[in-house]
Order: sequence, then structure tokens, then C-alpha cells
Amino acid sequence: MGSQTPSADAVPVAMYDIEAAAGAGRSLEAEPIKTTLYFPPEQLSALGLSPGRVAGVQVRGDSMEGTLEDGDWTLVDLGNTDPRQEGVFLLLISGERRIKRVQRLAGGALYLISDNEHYQPEMIPPERMREVEILGRCEVRIGRIS
Repeated sequence: MGSQTPSADAVPVAMYDIEAAAGAGRSLEAEPIKTTLYFPPEQLSALGLSPGRVAGVQVRGDSMEGTLEDGDWTLVDLGNTDPRQEGVFLLLISGERRIKRVQRLAGGALYLISDNEHYQPEMIPPERMREVEILGRCEVRIGRIS
């Protein structure tokens, strides 16, 4: 997948640890970068990712266990913030970055689902939507095979 020795046309992808993230801002750019991986632009395109609109995020915790394990990395499409397209998203909720499966409900509410059945789903009603920012859709998992 990516490498740490860039070729001339390689695209740098900043990799962030969301547990270490201190800011409550909408973007990740203000956060410290844990590492940078380099990908050939055609590889990112083949994955459906736009080279200038992708970031890596390290998964923390077990709430998405079964899909994303603690310590995995995920490549996030920062250009895809539309919850009508169900999937796993990186969200900013009341200043905290979280990765959850998102479903949009009738009336504008969001249903946040943890793939680990030990966690209950959470509904964000329309009147609380100002507390929620969808930062991007998690598209690629990088992790250990167990």
C-alpha cells in the first residue's frame, strides 16, 4: 500500500492519531501529524480517493470492532461528507472526533452506530445537528490481519 520513501510523483498523506488530537476545529490540519505515508496518485485514484482530499486517522478504542480494530489506520475521504450515502464516517461531535457508522433518518436526524454490539446506537436529533460536523468518509482500512 503506501510507503515511507517517496517517489517523485508520490502524494503525501498525513496520518493523525485522533486520540492525541487536542483541537476542536473542523479540520485535521491543525493537529500534530504522527507520520506521513506516500502513495502513487494512481493508487489513491483506484481507491476512489482524491489525492488532495485524503487524510489517515488512527482508530482508538473498540467501538467499531469487527470493522475497524483499535490501532488500525483508516484513509478518510475528506471530500465526502454526505450522510445520505451511508457508511463509516469521521465525525466531530461536541468537540470530540469519533468514527461511527452513520445513517440519515427521516426528518434530518443522524443515527450513529458502533459496529461492536456492546455499544448502543446514538441518535442525534435535528436540533443538536449544530454540534455535529462530518469530516469525511472512512474508505480504506490499514491494519493487522489476525
